[in-house]
Amino acid sequence: MAVSVFRNLTYAAAPTGAARFAAPTPVDDVTGYDGLGPTAPAPPREFPADLSPVIGPGWQRGEDYLTLNVWTPSRTGSAPVMVFVHGGGFVSGTGQAPLYDGTAFARDGVVLVTLNYRLGAPGWLDLPGAPRNRGLLDVIAALGWVRRHIADFGGDPGQVTVFGQSAGAMLVSALLVTPEADGLFRRAISQSGGLVTMTGEEAAETTAALADRLGIPSTVDAFAAVPDERLVAELAELPAPAGRVTPLGVVLDEAPVPLPVDVLAGTNSQESGIYGGPEKGAAVDTMFRDGRERLLSLYDKAFTYEFDWRGGPFGACHTAELPFVFDNTELPALRATNGLLGPEIPPGLAAEMHGAWIRFAKTGDPGWAGNHRFA
Repeated sequence: MAVSVFRNLTYAAAPTGAARFAAPTPVDDVTGYDGLGPTAPAPPREFPADLSPVIGPGWQRGEDYLTLNVWTPSRTGSAPVMVFVHGGGFVSGTGQAPLYDGTAFARDGVVLVTLNYRLGAPGWLDLPGAPRNRGLLDVIAALGWVRRHIADFGGDPGQVTVFGQSAGAMLVSALLVTPEADGLFRRAISQSGGLVTMTGEEAAETTAALADRLGIPSTVDAFAAVPDERLVAELAELPAPAGRVTPLGVVLDEAPVPLPVDVLAGTNSQESGIYGGPEKGAAVDTMFRDGRERLLSLYDKAFTYEFDWRGGPFGACHTAELPFVFDNTELPALRATNGLLGPEIPPGLAAEMHGAWIRFAKTGDPGWAGNHRFA
C-alpha cells in the first residue's frame, strides 16, 4: 500500500517573544513542507541507552515549530485517526523523531499524526499572569486542527484516538481531565505515564528556583525577556524533585473529573532501567505505577497492559515498548549494543502489540479482558 506523508503542517502560530508564555493561536496550514523542521528549544540529555530514535535530532533552531506530521493510506477515505504525543520529560523530544514514523499505522488503515508542543519553561513553567500548562494547550490546539482538517487527509474526525508515552502519556492523562478537550477524541492510550501532576505550590517552587538562577523576578515580562538559549541552559541545572525525573510537569490543583472515553493504560515492568542507580530507580518505578493507578481509579472500565519483554540490554525499561507499538524495530540504533532492543527480538511481538493498538483505535477493544502481558 502506498503511504502519503505530509510534514511540518503548522497548527499554531510561532511562540516568539512574549507569546512563548501565552496560549497558542490556532493556524490552519494544510500544506507544510518536506524535510527536517524546527523543534522546541531543548537541552541535550544523556542516558545509558542510545535514545536518539526516541528523542530525535535535538534542538533544531527555528521559530515555527508548533507543527504536526500526517501519514495516511488515502486522502479520499474516512479512516480512524491516531494522534501521538511524544515524551521527553517535558524538556525534550519531538514528533519527528525517527521512531515515530507512521508508515506501519497507515499501512494498517489508520491515519497517524505526530506533533511538537512547547517544552521547558515556555511550555510548563507556572507563571502568575500566564495560562497554566501551555504545552497541554498546544496539544489541544493540535487536536483542534485535526478536528477541522483531518478529513482532507482521509481521516475520520469523529474517530480519533490520542496516545502518548512518558511525558506524552501524562499529557494524554491530563487531556482526560480537561473539559476543553471534550469532544476532540474518542479513545486514549497512556503508555508509562498516567495521571502524574504537580500542585501549584510545587510548581511555584520550581518557578522561584529558576527565577533565582536567572536573577529575575517571577513575572511573565521578566521571563519573556530571557533568550531561549539561557532558559534551556539554566533549567537543565535545576534538580528534579524526589521521585521525579524532571522539575516540570502538568500542574493540577482541582479534583480530576474524567471525560467519557475509552481508555487503555499500562507500564513497563522495569521502567527505571535507563534512569540510573537502584535508589532513584525505585522512586521512578513508583511514580509511573502510581500515575497509572491514579488514572485508572477514575474509570470503572479500562484496558490495562504490562510490557515485560526483558531481552534487550536494559530489560523491559522505559521506552522499550515504543518500537513494538510503531512496528519499527529495525532502526540500526535500536539494534546496536547500547540500543533499546539489541540484536535479538522475539518474532511476532511487534505485530501483536502494534495490532492491539490498531484494534483499540478501530473498535475500542484491544483484544483482551483485564490486564495483558506483552513478553
